[in-house]
Order: sequence, then structure tokens, then C-alpha cells
Amino acid sequence: MSAAPQKARFVFITGPEASGKSHLAKALSESMAYPWVPEYAREYLADLSYPYQREDVVRIGQQQWQLQQNMQKLSQAPYLICDTGFLVLKIWMEYRYGEVDPWIEQHFIQTPAHQYVLCQPDIPWEPDPLREHPQQREELFELYLKALQDYDKPYTVIGGADFKKRLESAKVLLR
Repeated sequence: MSAAPQKARFVFITGPEASGKSHLAKALSESMAYPWVPEYAREYLADLSYPYQREDVVRIGQQQWQLQQNMQKLSQAPYLICDTGFLVLKIWMEYRYGEVDPWIEQHFIQTPAHQYVLCQPDIPWEPDPLREHPQQREELFELYLKALQDYDKPYTVIGGADFKKRLESAKVLLR
């Protein structure tokens, strides 16, 4: 009797907005030939005809979770690179609404991660209609760091303006 195939382990690229998460996630996926789950929030918010609400963040989380689960089922790779995850949604809700939806909190706590790659916001801010907090990136970074420590999640902080060094640092985590 053969063993069941092992599921791909989640690697979450996380951090405050404009810290290079999406760029790093896509490049890491391409360079390591591991599947990539893009950030669903961008797609959702781009199609929204009203200012987003608390319920929209939960819907984003539900769809992001579904995309991650579907990709994990299809993947034969050892790792699944996720551009965002429940930590981003947790911090987003805490910062914007002062509380976190229990569904988001539960999924952050219960979703097993091989690694969180926490991107430092030490690169230039790039304006984007979906970004909201250019002056609060360091403050938000500290919230991410605290949550990873408080919940004893495996993480590595990656920073610096040299993208190639960021990418190499992330690749080392998956070898």
C-alpha cells in the first residue's frame, strides 16, 4: 500500500502594503517552480462599486482560502507560495475596524504554515488606488511582527532595497 501524497505546505508572503509582497511571491514561485496563489483582494476591490466594508474583507478571506485550498489539492510541489494570507486580513481588520471577524481569526490560527516571509517596508512607497497607509507602514510592520510572535508562527523577516537579495533570502528558506 502506497502512502497518500503529501500536500504542498503553505509559504505566506506577508507584510504591510507596498512592502514588495506580490513581486516577491510571483518571483519566488517562478524561480523555484512552485505554484503561486495571487492576492484575491486586488481583484475583488477593483470590481467593487462602493467603498469596501467589514463584510467585504471577510468575503475576500473566504475566496482567498478557497483559492489556496484548490491550489493545494492540485499541487504536486512541496510548497505553495501565497501572496497574502489570513495574517494580512487579520491586521487589516484590526487596524481599520478595531476588531477581527472570528472566521478570519480562526483561519489565521488554524492554517498551518511552513513559513511566513515578513517583508519589511524599507522600499519606496508606490502609489496605488488600493493602498491606504503610506505613513503607517512601520507601525503596521510592527503589528505583523507582534502577531507572528504572539501566535508562535514560523517567520523570517526579509528586507532591503536590493530585490535580488530579498529573493535569494526567500529561496534559502525553501531549500
